[in-house]
Amino acid sequence: MFTLRMERRVGTPNWLVVVVTLFSLTLGLLSAAVVFLIYGVDPLLAYQKIFVGSFGSLYGLSETVVKAIPLMLCALGLVVAFKALVWNIGAEGQLLMGATGATWIALSFPEASPLLLVPSMFAIGFASGVVWGFLPAIMKAKLKANEVITTLMMNYIAIELVKFLVYGPWKGSEEWGFPYTNKFSPSAWLPRIPDTRIHYQTLILELVLAALLLILMSRTKLGFEIKVTGENPQAASYAGMNYVKVVVLVMAISGGLAGMAGVGEVAGIHYRLRYPQGISPGYGYTAIIVAWLGRLNPYATVLASLLLGGLLVGGDAIQVSLGLPVATINIFNGLILFFILAGDILTRYRISLTR
Repeated sequence: MFTLRMERRVGTPNWLVVVVTLFSLTLGLLSAAVVFLIYGVDPLLAYQKIFVGSFGSLYGLSETVVKAIPLMLCALGLVVAFKALVWNIGAEGQLLMGATGATWIALSFPEASPLLLVPSMFAIGFASGVVWGFLPAIMKAKLKANEVITTLMMNYIAIELVKFLVYGPWKGSEEWGFPYTNKFSPSAWLPRIPDTRIHYQTLILELVLAALLLILMSRTKLGFEIKVTGENPQAASYAGMNYVKVVVLVMAISGGLAGMAGVGEVAGIHYRLRYPQGISPGYGYTAIIVAWLGRLNPYATVLASLLLGGLLVGGDAIQVSLGLPVATINIFNGLILFFILAGDILTRYRISLTR
């Protein structure tokens, strides 16, 4: 009779992380192929449409980058939180609150100089995301409340708040009754790469932030405390590390970066606040997959955001060309996350069979 044994690895080699990640991604794609077959669609044709729609033209590639920008910012923040075993599921709400804060600045000071207005929008957007992550952080650190539940519920509060604003006091007088605010003044618009929707200031900002987060996690005292708290909370407590401080700071970083993603969407894409699903079709949730696919590494997360951004663009392509329902791409993303998390067991534990 055989017994399955799982032994915690002292260290995980980089090659194993890469192999397991690629294997998990392959299993996710194979499982999604079954879904395509159920709908009567040739999986190879579907994957061809996804790839061509996302990366096969300059337009598709530019739209992939557009989708990757909010995913990247949200995922970078989630990397920091997840490293400390703080399960922030609230990036969606934090993104919406960042968009709301930026909209308030844009509507309140339409005549301000872009040199002052745009940085102010990003600053207020960051602060709004921080505020939205602060309450769950305090509840977890002080009251031991489950942050999965509290951050998830904060998403719904943010959604309803945005709905209230765009249907109520901020409803635009120039928008023909649609749930939009008035369009921002041009001084609040983020510049784009010509003939694309890529707001390059946000893209540059998040690449710089990825480098800074890598330094934070590998070269600073706070980064060390985050790692120790995530890997062994008891050891962190024994070493005198302030658990409340770590939880609050990682949620502040996580919420703030998601808030900045919201600024990029309203100032770089829509130029107004609108119905919540119009601002974010679930970027905060998809960013969870991006963070895990990148194995909680900032640079790998940047690459993973491009892949998932491509899947979102390709998902739109197969909906149009193959007549598949909107939910197909959500199933796709869910399967990838499932196998990535399952594969994570192989990187954390050495599995063996003993007689």
